[in-house]
Amino acid sequence: MHGTGPGRWPTSAARPRPTRRQFAALAAATVAGSVTACGSDTRSPNTPDGVLSGDLLVWTSFTQGPRAEWMQQMARAFEAAHPDVRVKIETFSWPDFYTKWTMGLAAGQVPDLSSALPTHVAELLDVDALVPLDDVIDQIGRDRFAAAALAEGEMGGANYSMPLYTHAQVMWYRTDLLDQAGLEVPSTWDELRHAAEVLTTDDVYGLSVPMGSGDMMATRFLNYYVQSAGERLLNDDGSANLTSQAVLDGIAYWVDMYHTVAPEGSINYDVLQQATLYYEGKTAFDFNSGFQISGVQQSSPELVEYVAAAPLPRLNDSDSLYGGETSNTPMIVWEASDMQEEAKAFLRSLYQTEEYIEFLHSVPGGMLPALSDISDDPAYLDDPVLEQFADTVEVIDEAVPLGTAIGMENGPTVQASILTSQGIVERLFQDIVLTGTPVPEAAQAAEEQLNSLFEMAGVEMEH
Repeated sequence: MHGTGPGRWPTSAARPRPTRRQFAALAAATVAGSVTACGSDTRSPNTPDGVLSGDLLVWTSFTQGPRAEWMQQMARAFEAAHPDVRVKIETFSWPDFYTKWTMGLAAGQVPDLSSALPTHVAELLDVDALVPLDDVIDQIGRDRFAAAALAEGEMGGANYSMPLYTHAQVMWYRTDLLDQAGLEVPSTWDELRHAAEVLTTDDVYGLSVPMGSGDMMATRFLNYYVQSAGERLLNDDGSANLTSQAVLDGIAYWVDMYHTVAPEGSINYDVLQQATLYYEGKTAFDFNSGFQISGVQQSSPELVEYVAAAPLPRLNDSDSLYGGETSNTPMIVWEASDMQEEAKAFLRSLYQTEEYIEFLHSVPGGMLPALSDISDDPAYLDDPVLEQFADTVEVIDEAVPLGTAIGMENGPTVQASILTSQGIVERLFQDIVLTGTPVPEAAQAAEEQLNSLFEMAGVEMEH
């Protein structure tokens, strides 16, 4: 779980700088005061103290209709309660969101409040772009949040992010296909390989193995295997781990799975292309969060009754379960904002019990509560999807406390962001598949490239 090991910086002077390759825009904005929030010049100079007012800009990645509609609903409710505030919600996909804020830092155009990913938070902490949210967390109830989730945005004893919802990666399968083939649910990597081979037909692939360099899917898949072997993709000293025997075995496993049970096009797949195959019933297995449920409901409702999830595979059936990857989707308030009081007030409003449960129900099973007491709230449990998929949601629930964001096992690190945003692991796989580069050679080159980027970022490795 999270701790206070390497990668936790007590002062800004001790923190590494962003990579020149990907985060040049951030380097130009290391002094947060030089950045202006989009809504920061809209406060009336005649506004009495204690009265919220101005134009509040909120960026979110909640692109699905029900979630986007909920955010608009919360904005209108907040405006009704605070007539001098106008709330504007802008929505972006995760890749677009990342580009938007990295460019925004350099251009002086950032929001007042936004969603983020834990790796985004690590980068933004590195350039002093966020404000602490301890006051909001304490008002809502610090003990209601998982300590590990709060730790992903912790620095110097302060919390700069707070999770809005959580979910974990698990193995999804089709119960009907397994039953027809007389197969048990796989619990090991070897069993998954066998089942995927048996279930691969002209109409269905056993499992798609995504390697698109514009996303982090190959990193995610490799991380599962490596964690099942008791290792991580980042060493304790913060350096990259792509050449240990466990990692080499994992790379070889996924290359073999690509060649034997996956569609050829998956070498370029991103997360949506990958998930869509499962949504449409074209893959027997997949790895994802509870968002798979709503995806199948929308694409292939006739298959919903055959959707289920199990823990991530292990090397041996007797091995303990592991987390693989837990995603705590945080909210952040930007340092450059002159609307910080309004931003925090709007943020607090999102956690009101009735409204918060409505948010979780917009994608039931996909978004699990970040507030521990909500998980047992009868109003939250009173949902037909949660009732139908109670066993599957329980599998995800049990995985949540076991994992972290990739590379964030010791807290927020720039290395974790570089690892998951640069596509180096993805190109490693493509190099092996497309050019026949031997696994050890490709892994060595990728490891050296990552460590070079870490050094360019100013990260001091602990030797």
